[in-house]
Order: sequence, then structure tokens, then C-alpha cells
Amino acid sequence: MVGITVLETGLDEALTEGPEVVGELIASLGTEERREWALALHLRACGRRPGQVSAALDALSRQELAWSTEESDELLARLVGQDAKVAPHELRHSFMNLVPIALSAAEQAQEFDRARVRALRRTAESLRTYESVEFAAIRDRMDVLLRRETTAPPGRLPRNLLDGLDEYGPAMRAAHSELLAGAGVADFLGHCVLLDKPRATRVWRRTAAALLGEAEQGAEVVRRLLEGIAAQPEHRVTDLSSWGMVFSHLAGDTNTCLVRGLMWAALDLDADWVVPLVGAVALHAGTGLGGSGGFCRSQPLATAAVAVLGECGGARGEEAVQWLGRLPKKVKNRTVAKGIAKALGAVAARSGVTPSMLRERGVATLGLDGRGVREVPLGAYTAEFSVREPGAVALAFRGPEGRVLKTAPKEVRETRAEELKGVRAGLKELRGLLAAERARLEEHLAAGTVWPAEDWQRHYVDHPVTGTVARALLWEVTEDDGDAEERWTAGLPERTGGGWALAAADGTARPVGPGARLRLWHPLRAGGEEVAEWRAALAEREERQPFKQVFREVYPLTPAELTTGSYSNRFAGHVLRYGQARALMAERGWTGNHLGYFSDGWSSELVKELPVPGELPAGEGTRWRARFFVELVDEGARGDGVARLCSTDQVRFERRAGAAAGGRTRSAGARDGSAGARGAREAGTRGAWEAAALADVPPLVLSEALRDVDLFVGVASIGADPHWRDRGEDRAYDGYWESWSFGALTESALIRRETLARLLPRTRIADRVELTDRFLRVRGELRAYRIHLGSGNVLMEPDDTYLCVVEDRVRDRGTVFLPFEEDGGLLSVILSKALLLAADDRITDATITARIRRG
Repeated sequence: MVGITVLETGLDEALTEGPEVVGELIASLGTEERREWALALHLRACGRRPGQVSAALDALSRQELAWSTEESDELLARLVGQDAKVAPHELRHSFMNLVPIALSAAEQAQEFDRARVRALRRTAESLRTYESVEFAAIRDRMDVLLRRETTAPPGRLPRNLLDGLDEYGPAMRAAHSELLAGAGVADFLGHCVLLDKPRATRVWRRTAAALLGEAEQGAEVVRRLLEGIAAQPEHRVTDLSSWGMVFSHLAGDTNTCLVRGLMWAALDLDADWVVPLVGAVALHAGTGLGGSGGFCRSQPLATAAVAVLGECGGARGEEAVQWLGRLPKKVKNRTVAKGIAKALGAVAARSGVTPSMLRERGVATLGLDGRGVREVPLGAYTAEFSVREPGAVALAFRGPEGRVLKTAPKEVRETRAEELKGVRAGLKELRGLLAAERARLEEHLAAGTVWPAEDWQRHYVDHPVTGTVARALLWEVTEDDGDAEERWTAGLPERTGGGWALAAADGTARPVGPGARLRLWHPLRAGGEEVAEWRAALAEREERQPFKQVFREVYPLTPAELTTGSYSNRFAGHVLRYGQARALMAERGWTGNHLGYFSDGWSSELVKELPVPGELPAGEGTRWRARFFVELVDEGARGDGVARLCSTDQVRFERRAGAAAGGRTRSAGARDGSAGARGAREAGTRGAWEAAALADVPPLVLSEALRDVDLFVGVASIGADPHWRDRGEDRAYDGYWESWSFGALTESALIRRETLARLLPRTRIADRVELTDRFLRVRGELRAYRIHLGSGNVLMEPDDTYLCVVEDRVRDRGTVFLPFEEDGGLLSVILSKALLLAADDRITDATITARIRRG
């Protein structure tokens, strides 16, 4: 056999004489020698510019050389991956010289490295788009190659299925080796791995169903592999792109395609586990890296899982809606969030109801009876779940003599460990469901949803889970068409012999008749006297609500905003701790780019689409969204490049017309419209977003959006940080810190002041406190203090010296009932500080006493 060195020497001589001589030299070699020569020349070309070698490589790439799998792998590994022999920028420059020979080898080999071919395909598409259409042909060759189904000897999976480029593939091979060796399994998985898009075509699904039916224990294979990805921890996966980046994901490209195919194949299985398992994948993959944020663990898997849920119909559709409704609490990625909304609309259209109506009909009971109780036998003991207004969950254990224990007895822990584990998992699920229902009802409050009495009773006050939240809220009822606000009557749900009534603050009750319509009461629609009456009533009864409703802040349009016209500056000019503000924004559904020392990181626009009435189909009515602008406060880049502080700017609003014209008010009968007609409306196109004047924004939309922004400022402002000065922060913000910490009260602070005026007379320090316009003044034994009602910061009289009181050191919360902000909230903190300072001669904290005495 001719040595490679001799061949290269002959080639060098041939190159100086021209292409014809090169062709004659190649023709004189045998097939094996040509492959060896091609491998050597390709390596030589990777180390430097291909130059004249490219002609020889091009000629060899057009020949049938009987490439082996190992040789194909070697050529591809030189181009992409951690061990690549060519730098990313050099590959892009020499793509048409280096890739064709590797692609030809992959086409001729029995098996090939699909992950690397897929990575090269992305590079080819990028080059086609930005540089030249000549890359389209090689991209198309790769498409054909990637669609080729691989075969393997019986009992062995091809290498590209559950490959080793991540932790998921090897883990599944090790855990389910016997299951994966079943007849027909490789063919089925080989088809699944071909799905490189979020959605599967009908043809693909028909083929998948046929292969799944032929695979030994096919359904169990699907289930086990999906369970594996739903439990797969995020880990560092090498991206086989031309840049070789390393990211945290759940799986590499090839295994991501495989799982995507498994989920679509599962949709055609008649099994109870399908929807919960796909939903679990959506939740796990859509959750942000590290458990939060917009960079999810696997956007491709989350998007595909959401699309699969959106294809569910009938009873399975109601179950899918439960999962789709749970996702927004954890999934903050904008692309996935849009897919969730689209999936909800699709399921609802097929069911002939609105997305909101479908969600309310699919809320699980988790085995709770009409009393809100579920009992689980554990030998001689019984575990008892219970949920009570306003959505409080408890778990107790009843012994054989009827004695109730708060913790699991030793006998249960030792002999019923697995069952006890299931009980605790059920408790966690119940708490998660209640949190989702609280959030859903608060969305309805902000949207102004109206329900017919029958739906309200069945899906809300009578529901064993949702009812514990709904019955603690204030509702309004009307018997007419709802156009006249004065005909709505407010009250708390109260069970009567024949159904339900709404009990007013004065004790009178209005029955809820079969033709009635109901909505959640909102203080923005009520008069000042009615609001004050209900606040006093709930405080007197010591009834706490699942979220702020009666004590909710409202933000009507101000004269200044009428002047600016198109934007609000009400919350502009604040300095916020960016990390805390960003977390709050994500929690409240605002999305936008991050701030930091990187491209486009100096400013950001946070956007939130406001909730729409639940009775409004997805294609109808006007949609509203708010835009909140923030900017980076430049302090110099840190190691991670993320902003530490940001400043606030304008809030603007936009609207978009739905596909169907007409008002939002719909009769109860319209809720039962035909699925076909409703589906047609859902399929219509919406208008573009258009800027709106503040005067045109519905008052409820304006108030709820500005309430969010006030929350961001109230919680994340540096003025709310009592340690700011003590840490020696930049004095440039001292002016802002002073003005915010002790300035005019916001809406939330005004409600706090009103509540304290009602509560303080009941405390043991009633004779030592008084409310001023912005402060709670406390008279201690050593001196007097003023606690700001907006920030909780403290000034000492007579010279207004600042006193830092660390919240962790304030233990006395008193016994007075707090209707909100009870557990470490600002109302609780202010009251605790007042109780502490009223007895300042008994303070034992040396840091605080030293400052008080020093003045």
C-alpha cells in the first residue's frame, strides 16, 4: 500500500502541474488508499487554509469510497465539538472546502453522527441566509441525510438514539436496557428522533402510531423515557454548533428531538398518564435555569410539550387545561408563554368555550369532599387533608382512639413510609393548586369577568378547592344585563337552605337566583363609603382574604396624566435594586430584556398583557397591554455583567383589536355557542398593537397595571432598604433615598395609614402613638420617634436623626389582627417597630440603644 507521506508528496508535485494531473493521480489509487488520502488531506486542510488541496478534496467527495462509520465520525469530529481541529471562524470561511467530504462519508456510512451533522446544518443555514445561496444545496443534502432512518441489529439501539452527548441518554440506556432492546423499539425511536420541529405533521404521527404499535412494550418505553426527562436535572451540555459553547440544558440536540417525538407519539396512546406526564415535562423544561427566570431549562422541549397539550380534546382537553393553567406561575420564557396562550385558545375552541371557562371546569378536586377534606388510611391511623377559607391547608393524623396529631406518628413513619411519602406529595400538590387558583381568581378580579349563577356556583363556591378561596372574597350580583353599575349588590357568599346568597356588611343577604350574574367586587367601582364599610367589617370580623381585594390599592387617572396624554410619569425617577425588581416583574407577568453591561443592556421595556374577561373568547374584543421602561444605573461592570440598580421611567399602554368585532358583554346563553362558530372566531387574525391615550384606557386596566409598578417601586426601591446608608453606599443616591424614605405616601401607604387608624386603639400602646400625615409618631420613655408609613424607616426627634432598626431583631408582633401584610409585611413591621420603641427603655439590642442614647 502506498504510504500517506508518499501520496502527499506526489500530490504536491501534481498540484504544481494542474488539475488534470491531480485527477490522474487520484484515479490511480484504490478505494482504501483514496479514503486514507482523503483523511490525511482533510486533516491537513483543517490546520491551515485549504488552498490547492481543496480541488483534491472536492474530487474525492464526489466518489463512492465505502466510508466506515468510524471514518465518518472522525471527519465530522474535526469540524465541530470540543475536539474540533478547525476554529469556528475558520470553519465558516472554509465551509465549502471542508464539509462536503465529511458529508459524503456520512451519506455512505451505515451510521453517522447525527448531532454533528445537525450542527453543521445550522451553520449552513446561517451562511445561506447571510452570505450566499450556494450553501442551500449542501443544507438540502443534510436535510435528506437527517431524514434517513437508521437500522441496527436486533437488540441494539443505533448510536444516535439516546446518545452520550448529555447525561440523559446514558442514564436512560443504563436504567432501561432490557426495555430498549425490545423488538421494534429501535425503529420507533429512530422515527421519533427525526422530529426536529415543535409540531408533528399528520403523516409523521400516522407513521409513529404504526411503529409504536409494532414495538414491544412501546407504551412503556414512551412512559419511562418521558419520566426520565421530567426528572432530569439541568446540566452542562456541549452545544455542537460551530462555536462549541457549553450551556445548561436537560438534553443535547439529538435527544431533544427524540423526546419531542416521544411526546407527540404519546398523544395517540389511550393512557391516563399521558397528559400529566407531558404537563410535567412542560413544567420542568419551561422552568428557568436554577428554578426561576426567563432562560428555561429547555425551550424546545417546553414549546413542544405545550403544543402537545394544545392538541388534546374532550376529557383529556380539560386535564390539559389544568396543566396549561399551572405553567405561567413557573414558566417566564416569552416564547413558551405565547405557546401556552395559543394552546389554551386551541383547546377551548374545540370545546366550544372560552379558555377561562375551560380552565375553571378542569380544576381538580384532588379527592377532597364537599367539606374540603380528604382521608387516607395508613393502617391504624388516618391522614386527613383539609383546606379552609381563605385557602389554608392542613395535614393531621387521627389515631384509633380519635386523637388528632399534627405530625405523623412513629408507627406510620416506620411501617407506612412509602404511603406517607405519597401523602406528603399530595399535600404539596394541593398547596400548588391553591396557589394557582388564588392567582387565577386575582386575574378575574383585574379583568372584571362575569359568570352566570350556575357556573359560579358549580365551579367556584361549591368547588372543594377553589371554593375555599372564592368564599373568602367579596362578590357582586345582578339580575339584569349588568349595564347599570348601581344595580350590582355586593356581599360575601353565604350558604342558604336552597343555594347561595351574598351577605352584605350590614347583615342583610341577597339570594343568588338562577338567572343572576356575578363578578368579583373591586374597590375601583365602589364608592368611598362602601369601601370604608367593607374594610371596617372585615377588620372587625378578623377575616383575612386570600389576596388584597377589599384593601386593594386603586389608581385612577390623575390631572398630570391627562396632561401628558400618552404616558404616565407617576412612578418615574425611582432607583430600584434590579435583581429584586426583576424577580417581582417576572412574578407579576411582566417580560422584557435584561439590563446589564452587554449589547442592548442599557435600557429595557417590560411588557404585560392585561387579563381579559373570562367570558370573552380569545378572538373577540380589545386586548390591552402596558409597557414599563427602565434603564441601567451605571456603576461600572461587575464580574457577571448584570445590572445592580435600575431607574424607572414611563408607563405606556397599547391596544389591539380582536378578530371578531363587538362588545365584550355576553349573555349567559352565548357561553354555550357552537364549537364550530367559536373555533372560526379563534382562528381569525388579530389587529396590530397600537398606542393608546391614557384617557382611553379602561380604568380597571390602568389601575391594575399601575398597581404592579407601584409594587415594584415599593418593594425594590433603595429607599425601602434601611441598611442602605449603613453600608456606605454611593452618596449620589442619598437625595433620592431621603425623598423616598420619608416623602409623600403612595396608594399602598395610604391604605396602611387608614388601617392603622382602625387598629392602633386596640393595642397596648394606644396612648403612646398618633398618626400624622406621613408618619406614625411613637412616644417612648427615652425619646420620641416617627415611623414612615411608606418605607417603615425611623427618625428620632427632635433633630430627625435616622435610626436603623433591623427587622430580624423585632420579635414582638402584638396580638392585634392584621387584615394584610401580616407575616413580615410592612404593616406588621411598622406595628412591631412601634411596640419596640414605645418601650425603648427595655430594648436590649446594644446597637439600637447606643444610637438612641447618642442621638
